[in-house]
Amino acid sequence: MCGIAGVFNLNGEPVSPVTLRKMTDEIVHRGPDGEGFYIDSFIGLGHRRLAILDLSPAGHQPMVSDDKQYVITYNGEIYNFQDLRAELEKCGHSFRSRTDTEVVLHAYVEWGENCIKHFNGMFAFAIWDGNRGELLLARDRFGKKPLYYWLSPNGIVFASELTAFLQVPSFRPQIDIRCLSLYCAFEYVPTPFSIYKNVFKLPAGTYLTY
Repeated sequence: MCGIAGVFNLNGEPVSPVTLRKMTDEIVHRGPDGEGFYIDSFIGLGHRRLAILDLSPAGHQPMVSDDKQYVITYNGEIYNFQDLRAELEKCGHSFRSRTDTEVVLHAYVEWGENCIKHFNGMFAFAIWDGNRGELLLARDRFGKKPLYYWLSPNGIVFASELTAFLQVPSFRPQIDIRCLSLYCAFEYVPTPFSIYKNVFKLPAGTYLTY
């Protein structure tokens, strides 16, 4: 289990490193083994790591591609990552770690959003594509790994858990009465809703580009 969080300010406002750190601190229980941040002006990605594969610094996240154009923050496990790595190596990709994170990143570089079709596993991740100026959020087919997003006045904010949004100064938590009714009826809040207004769960087996 790891924790991911991030901010993409479409209005060009720089991402606050203080806010991003507070968001990841809020989900420290998901990843007690390390933390990492990537900020480039209006895009910021954060990560809390539970080290399982490749315990060395080579597995540090957010992970940046060699050409600095792609960045990933990732939570999960890709069961067929070794087979995919071999396939990507045949396509000319080289790897510096033994992580499935790096395989996911290279798979996106090679196949774009279609990379998700190649993954057998449980995952929630965000990839910043600097070439396209686009953020990709994706979640596994069964929704094993959580991923929430908020369409803020400035852009989009995402995190593994709802409490991370409470650390964003512009976020004003408001209970969605309709969703409260759903919770009372079903004892959970159905996808794609959350208990907060304008905060949504990314549905299982889907991806979002922004």
